[in-house]
Amino acid sequence: MSESQIIERAPAGTTIRTGNNGQQLTIPSLLPILPIRNIVVFPGTVMPLNVGRQKSKNLLDEVMPGEKIIGVVTQRNAETEDPQLEDLHSVGVACMILKLFKLPDGNQSIIVHGLTRFRLNSLTQTEPFAMGHVDVLEDMLEPGPGMDALIASVRQQANRVIELSPNTPDEAAQVLASITQPSALADFLAANLQAETPEKQRMLEEMDVERRLRLIAARLATQLDVLELQSKIQSQVKENIDKSQRRYYLQEQLKAIRKELGDAEGGSGAGSEVDQLRAKLDAAKLPLNVMKEATRELTRLDSIPSASPEYGVIRTWLQIVGELPWSISTADKLDLTEARKILDRDHFDLDKVKRRIIEYLAVMKLKRDQAVKAALAKKTEEAKAAPVAAPVAVSDELPVAEKAADGNLGEENISGAGAILCFVGPPGVGKTSLGKSIAEAMGRNFIRVALGGVRDEADIRGHRRTYIGSMPGRIIAELRKAGTRNPVMMLDEIDKLGADFRGDPASALLEVLDPAQNHTFTDHYLDVPFDLSKVLFIATSNSMDPVPGPLRDRMEVIEIPGYTQNDKLHIAKTYLVPRQLEANGLNPKQAKFADPALKDIIESYTREAGVRNLERSIGSVARAIAAEIVSGTSEKVNVDRPYVEKTLGPRRFEPELAQRTSIPGVATGMAYTPVGGEILFIESSRIPGRGNITLTGQIGDVMKESATAAFTLIRSRAEQMGIDAKMLAESDIHIHVPAGAIPKDGPSAGTAMFTSLASLMLNRPVRPDVAMTGEITLRGLVLPIGGLKEKTLAALRAGIREVIVPKRNEKDMPDLPQEVKDHLKFHFVSNVDEVLKIAVDASAGKPANGKHKNAVPVKARPKTSKRKLAAK
Repeated sequence: MSESQIIERAPAGTTIRTGNNGQQLTIPSLLPILPIRNIVVFPGTVMPLNVGRQKSKNLLDEVMPGEKIIGVVTQRNAETEDPQLEDLHSVGVACMILKLFKLPDGNQSIIVHGLTRFRLNSLTQTEPFAMGHVDVLEDMLEPGPGMDALIASVRQQANRVIELSPNTPDEAAQVLASITQPSALADFLAANLQAETPEKQRMLEEMDVERRLRLIAARLATQLDVLELQSKIQSQVKENIDKSQRRYYLQEQLKAIRKELGDAEGGSGAGSEVDQLRAKLDAAKLPLNVMKEATRELTRLDSIPSASPEYGVIRTWLQIVGELPWSISTADKLDLTEARKILDRDHFDLDKVKRRIIEYLAVMKLKRDQAVKAALAKKTEEAKAAPVAAPVAVSDELPVAEKAADGNLGEENISGAGAILCFVGPPGVGKTSLGKSIAEAMGRNFIRVALGGVRDEADIRGHRRTYIGSMPGRIIAELRKAGTRNPVMMLDEIDKLGADFRGDPASALLEVLDPAQNHTFTDHYLDVPFDLSKVLFIATSNSMDPVPGPLRDRMEVIEIPGYTQNDKLHIAKTYLVPRQLEANGLNPKQAKFADPALKDIIESYTREAGVRNLERSIGSVARAIAAEIVSGTSEKVNVDRPYVEKTLGPRRFEPELAQRTSIPGVATGMAYTPVGGEILFIESSRIPGRGNITLTGQIGDVMKESATAAFTLIRSRAEQMGIDAKMLAESDIHIHVPAGAIPKDGPSAGTAMFTSLASLMLNRPVRPDVAMTGEITLRGLVLPIGGLKEKTLAALRAGIREVIVPKRNEKDMPDLPQEVKDHLKFHFVSNVDEVLKIAVDASAGKPANGKHKNAVPVKARPKTSKRKLAAK
């Protein structure tokens, strides 16, 4: 391998001398250009190139019969399919084609020999292949001691790289030693370096041989560091393997010696760790089948080298099994009076939930007493039947007395001791905090498992031990943290579970929440059954609609509705204000909240089913008081309505019912949402048209069908209601439900839509103090609905005084709060005629005759403290 030398430059081409025999070649000034991707050709090197583009094939067809000299230039961007001058690097290599191969797939492969560098000045043509004007470049070399030292250093580095590279052929060192010219040495090393294409192109474009060698030396140093580190790592790994094999061989010899001597295994290291794990498993009092599996794994652990990956997997499994509460329980508090006090202390109202917990404790107490009596009777019979000479055997046969050590005497004999409850209600009503109070009332540990967003079945059941880094599921992991087998476990946000290709967590919960199956719950990681029947499961959910039917069937659903205004006032005075004062460093003497101020916060700054935003607002006022006290502005503050408005700003919610329903065509409906009840306004408008109906407000399919049914009902009863049928046929109706960004759906808006349309066509406004709910049929019947409690609470919050509900919902009246019954007048209806008699104000307007006139606004009726329930 030798460098080229320019002999003569001429307009037609440049004559160079190349090779050791002094062969002369002429490089034409106009040269065929072959663009290549992701590779750089250097002078003096022989390299194969794959040719697949049609222009490149055209080039080969042209030059192969001739002198076979082409210009090879690397593309700047390998993705460019048809490169132009700006897409090519400015410096390339003139090459001689030595061989051409035609491949079976239609592509071609050539072997080229790099001759000399050139600079590409321009492209004279691009079709059918590229041709360009080139100038042959000459290396710049200044011999001297510095150059000699640099060459020696580069040779030494290159020889070391060849020595450390396992795939480098033995002839590489001989070829390196045979190269004497500095430029040829640099090009040979650059062509064989492990470097990116831009870095190699930079070496190609460097005409100063000394600078080129320094670039190569820097790259060789980096490559050498990597190779030496790899060699060091391989040596260490080999040394560790040799040590492990030697240790395993010596351990096997030691076992054989001990076996011959009849001694038990002992000592330090792996043996002592096995002994510690065995002691932990014995202390855990595992069930017989679990202990059998643990003993088998312990035996395997004792025979596996500690350096083996399987050793760590088995050890972790044994540690987790030994730390699970297989036999540890907390003693339940069965004092019903004390439990009721704790529940009443932490939560206002919620009598249905509290009554269910008291019933659960009562049943447990009765079963416990029966189990203790049965155990004592069995003990007496065994004592009588036992021989007199062996009194010790009598005490040994008292498993119940031994099981009483954890404080739950006879619990193992109680079937169905666990329970699965599900609290359903809007956010902020105290579902999670109620679980904590239940745990305290029962004297159990409380653990919470957040299920919101869980999409992987392995989060519930765990990963199998075949996976690297596998761990138990959330259920077993939380029981391990709790340290007892009978905690109160809250499965929070069970309606927010997801599902994807990794499995359905809701299906995995079926076994957890099934009292007939969860006594043998098998986690994938443990692969042995664990008894969950003693756990009191409490799930929480905002709505049961997303919960699958089989999972819903396994839980006892207890609904927790929103709070009334008086409930919120009591909760604020009893719980929220003291808690926020303490959280903000205040005492009751420094801040006093007046009842009118709290009512103002409830009515004007929050509109929710729960009390979460109410507590935030109280916290904002408390922080403002703390700032005044610290700054010295005040020593104590009496919070009244002006102070609330100064702190919280303008009122966020104002009653607008009278204004919103003062014109015909606007009716007030009631809706149920997962976050509590809401009221919604149904607005109708009539424009000239052809009897079509338009629906807006992001209405769902079911609500659209209700609107269509209401419009059809109006048209079928037009003559009976005094509406001009011709006017209906020549009018288009537009029904809109405000708050268009919020999706709405459901059949219970049927009566409100019918009333809105009837009000529009009769030119009579709907009473502003009346809200309604109910599904309608084409026969004019009003069908029952769900969520009556939430809807009526929302109506009460919004200032509604009378509500129209289906007759068949009268059975739900006992479940409504007393405050709702006292402040709302209920009208129970069976058909739409009764709805119109109550809702549409007959004192204003007249039947429409084709000309629409606004009705006179209706003044709100005087507020009364209480109203009697409707007789119907």
